[in-house]
Amino acid sequence: MQAMVRAAALRGLPALVSTLGGDGTALLARFGIDAAALDSDDAVIGSADTARVLETAASELGCGDLGLRLAGQQSASVLGPLALAIESSATLGEALDCTRRFLFVHSPAISVDQVEDPSGRPGVIGIRYAGTAAEPLPPQATDLGLGLLHRITLLLAGGAYGLRSVHLPHGMLAPVSAYTGFFGADVRFHQPAAILRVPATLAQSPVPGGGNEVLRQMALDYLSSHFPAPGPAVADRVRKLLSQSLGSAPVDLASIARHTRTHPRTLQRQLAAEGAAFEELLDDVRRAAAHRLITQTDVPLTQITAMVGLAEQSALSRASRRWFGVSPRELRRSGI
Repeated sequence: MQAMVRAAALRGLPALVSTLGGDGTALLARFGIDAAALDSDDAVIGSADTARVLETAASELGCGDLGLRLAGQQSASVLGPLALAIESSATLGEALDCTRRFLFVHSPAISVDQVEDPSGRPGVIGIRYAGTAAEPLPPQATDLGLGLLHRITLLLAGGAYGLRSVHLPHGMLAPVSAYTGFFGADVRFHQPAAILRVPATLAQSPVPGGGNEVLRQMALDYLSSHFPAPGPAVADRVRKLLSQSLGSAPVDLASIARHTRTHPRTLQRQLAAEGAAFEELLDDVRRAAAHRLITQTDVPLTQITAMVGLAEQSALSRASRRWFGVSPRELRRSGI
């Protein structure tokens, strides 16, 4: 069971794919996504499917900066009702606070936070874009999210906002000029997190055309009443425990129930109340781990089998065909 994201997150992708010589509508259809949903303000799609669409498009079209290109075509409008609260804010600090509090309305799979400057420079802070699951966000999804955060900040600030540098957790997927040209600042790769390093005074910067407190409060009231903040769902806790235990500790229902200090039958009932099932969560965690290990590392398949908690390599082969439609070796060769 995967988290959901507003379909608008991929708005503009079909047209972008077409300019690169592909068929965007057909690409989306391969992942069960209706291209018309991208223009809807209500449609949602799986966050994992969204990430796989981006990775597939980038790989098949040979476009390593696809996430950045898509971010360059989007605006705060893809965030739906959250956009009104952001654009009505008086300062960039207020806009960031709105984003931090209500980004789950766009997708509970991602978050934005203010953090200390990873380089430790006085007068500089970091704005971190991250996933909420145990597994890190794939590279193209990271580029799209951080790229959109940068673009929205540019639009809110009315121009350059003093960006010091950009940290990305993955390697260089396109010429460095593609990154520096997009962000207008130094970009550092293989960093612990995706971060925009900005002046600490940025929070006090006014938003040109913002400051409509009545409109902002109406938007916040709407978000608060229609989208209550999600609590720590049992399924999320179980998924995190499974990710932490996979390959190093038992991942059966009884073991996970002991970690949550509940009886196995009670845990099953709690999951069922959220529309989840233990075996489905375990399968989802194994699939994500296997995909990352097969496509992003050179770890031997025999070792990956053990790392995802399967007894035999033949079991990994069967699971790979069920999950991805190809064998582990074919998946590794494709890189998607």
